[in-house]
Amino acid sequence: MTPRFSVIVPVLDGADLLSELFEGVLAQGHEVELLVVDSGSSDGSQDIARAAGARVLEIPKAQFGHGRTRNFAAEHARGDLLAFLTQDATPLPGWLDAYDEAFAIGPEVGAAFGPHRPRPDTSVMIARELTEFFAGFAPDGRPTVLSDEQMFLSNVNACYRRACWEQVRFADIAYAEDQAFARAMGSHGWARVYAPDAAVLHAHDYSPLGFARRYFDEYRGLYETSGHVERIGVRSTVRDVRALVTADRRWMGEHDWPAGRLAAATGRSALHHTTRKLASALGSQAHRLPDGAQRALSLEQRGATALAGPKPTVPRPAGRQSIFSAISDLARAGSAPLLDPVPGLADSGSLHIAVVIPPFRRGSGGHSTIYNLLTRLEDRGHTVSTWLYDPLGYHRDEWPAVIRGNLREFFRPTAGPVYKGFDAWYGADVVLATGWDTVYPVLRLPDCSGRAYLVQDHEPEFFATSAESLFAARTYEAGLYVIAASPWLRDLVHDRYGASGTFFELGVDHAIYHPREVPRRTDTVIFYARDVTARRAVPLGLLALAELHRRRPGTRFVLFGDTKPTETPFPYEHLGIASPVELSWAYSEARVGLSLSLTNYSLIPQEMLACGLPCVELAGRSIESVFGEDGPIELAPDDPIAIADALERLLDDEALWERRAHEGLAFAQQRTWDNAADEAEAGLRDAIRFRSG
Repeated sequence: MTPRFSVIVPVLDGADLLSELFEGVLAQGHEVELLVVDSGSSDGSQDIARAAGARVLEIPKAQFGHGRTRNFAAEHARGDLLAFLTQDATPLPGWLDAYDEAFAIGPEVGAAFGPHRPRPDTSVMIARELTEFFAGFAPDGRPTVLSDEQMFLSNVNACYRRACWEQVRFADIAYAEDQAFARAMGSHGWARVYAPDAAVLHAHDYSPLGFARRYFDEYRGLYETSGHVERIGVRSTVRDVRALVTADRRWMGEHDWPAGRLAAATGRSALHHTTRKLASALGSQAHRLPDGAQRALSLEQRGATALAGPKPTVPRPAGRQSIFSAISDLARAGSAPLLDPVPGLADSGSLHIAVVIPPFRRGSGGHSTIYNLLTRLEDRGHTVSTWLYDPLGYHRDEWPAVIRGNLREFFRPTAGPVYKGFDAWYGADVVLATGWDTVYPVLRLPDCSGRAYLVQDHEPEFFATSAESLFAARTYEAGLYVIAASPWLRDLVHDRYGASGTFFELGVDHAIYHPREVPRRTDTVIFYARDVTARRAVPLGLLALAELHRRRPGTRFVLFGDTKPTETPFPYEHLGIASPVELSWAYSEARVGLSLSLTNYSLIPQEMLACGLPCVELAGRSIESVFGEDGPIELAPDDPIAIADALERLLDDEALWERRAHEGLAFAQQRTWDNAADEAEAGLRDAIRFRSG
């Protein structure tokens, strides 16, 4: 049986703490594989490891490299999750449980790390810095998905999803291979998580000279991997050292250190922080120093990298197939031919519709629309099969039955089967692409009578100028029959790309979205603040709300749409990702809604209207094609002051609020998912009739 965890420990003369480390691992209560890579220990470390049940791989000391050796170990490990420790890091109770919780956040989590707790004899500078540094990643004490600005990862105590490691691998560099991995994994779409309960005992305590040499190495490594240069100045050094010593003294006071120990530690603290500033600046300029000086200053006694001749290359084994391989497959082989037309098929009472979907998570509006439409087609006698196209492996660890269960739970229960990939592909009357990246594999699927493309937005605008933007734009020229989520979007893909097709109008589930029996507060603005979706213009909305707060400090703000609270200059209440029923209650209580759309409009405005909630949207884009120029939506230019003005009009002008609310209820009443399904069904039948070229 393959273990879930492989615990990997690179070792060189680590006998002092190895037994404690292994005891900590084995006490976790998990079935684990213990794997040690020893690079020439002479203190019996190998015997300690084997006695603990570890598999020991031995390599010559000269072959050790921080990234190279960890890749070597991972290649020999069997677990789905690869937990790395250094030989002096002792796991505390709950360590592996916390990593289990971190990776359960979602299949996009590729790596997680936990805090380093100081040992009882750790010096005050290190104990305080460790405690405060790691506490900053999760102020609420819960596992936290980190942003690119929080660029940290430490192989002292880290765990990796195998799929992520296989795609990224550790760079073969002299230092900071973990930090290089953190930067690289983000570019591949993987998320990092800080797991506050995945703690280990670990703290390096050296003499003042030893600390200085270690910081020299650390900042030399940072320069070599990221180009970071640590600046230094007399005034800034004095200011920083004074502040750090004050913080150390405060920490000692909070921990009831006796006066004699506090005085001695204060002097050590001042020396430590001063030498750290100097050594850090020197380390980031190490490339300017001669070889002998670098060796003398380095704790590892590493000299200058030889610069004579061409820069050496680093051999890399072939990785897994590119996530864009479907694009080259299509370019190489072309589209699979459609089946010969079958008279009357397009008008058949029961079609087999194969829908190809990208990865999903709870709260995905695009997938909600897909299954609002297709489950209603199932109700009409059509068969719908779902095919998950997941080249990045977000759902790698999920069986098709689990994926189907999640689709049914997160969206609307589908009756049809769900497949991962196309190994079991058996054809369809019409196959439906649902995102730009699904178009390329859809064009290669055989045994279909028609192909359609459910276009919910202009996806090239999701990217900066890039290959992805180019790939997305080309899908509208691929000859699929478009079923667009608004007349504006249908016209855009026709006028710009020559795509043929029709449109449907987004529906409202009136069983959920209707005015609820709750008093409507006159002070409340609710904002769709889904910051992970850039086209929802959250920074623009926050500027408008900040202006409104400046004018009306008593206004209550409710933000929803994202799991992670957003930092704002005004107080607000965080609703997170709420269920449709929860949203209907929140809409029924609020006075004004705010939802901003930079491309195609979202479901949110008409669901707000269905609950009797007037709302503000951006003028000059897709909104007018759906709601009209003076319809139920209060329109505003894309300017924060103008948006604040529009919100304030609805807060203050009772006649305007009543008119927008009345018109909104009447508008929403005409929008149903049954009508949308009628339009989508007609589009799918047209797709069977349609033969491009």
